[in-house]
Amino acid sequence: MAVKIYIVGISCVGKTAIGKLLADYLEFSFYDLDTEVEEYYQKPIEILQNVCLKMNGYRQKASVVLDELLKTPENAVISGAPSGLRDAYLQVYKKHKKVIDIKLVNIIDTPENILNRLTFYDVDSKLLDIELDENEKKKYLKKIIGDWNYFKKIAKSCRFTNKY
Repeated sequence: MAVKIYIVGISCVGKTAIGKLLADYLEFSFYDLDTEVEEYYQKPIEILQNVCLKMNGYRQKASVVLDELLKTPENAVISGAPSGLRDAYLQVYKKHKKVIDIKLVNIIDTPENILNRLTFYDVDSKLLDIELDENEKKKYLKKIIGDWNYFKKIAKSCRFTNKY
């Protein structure tokens, strides 16, 4: 039976970096859900989200890709979206959890550390080189704290293999 390790957490918490390291260590395949969604639909995420109009529509599309990744026969680490425990993602996770060994891992860090790793992308998913001033840092820290608190509430309802 294949093992899947599904890593979730808020944006810029380190899911991809930790996921790659873990996959290399375990000799598993690694998939970043955002990258896989872009490849599957041949469009950048922001454009897909704009086409869908609402985030739930986008999550429905992305959950198709998550479903395909969980069906693969190899052992894999999957770095998921911050909303990886909600809506369509949660339904796919629950469906597969019944038939394959899925370990759910929640990556956590302090909002201040996440702020230091914050990255920005343009509409075509190209990395932007943006340096924040002190006012912008305060604004983004407030948003990160809001996301962090919201995700904490969602995470309490799920059983995690581990928290890092």
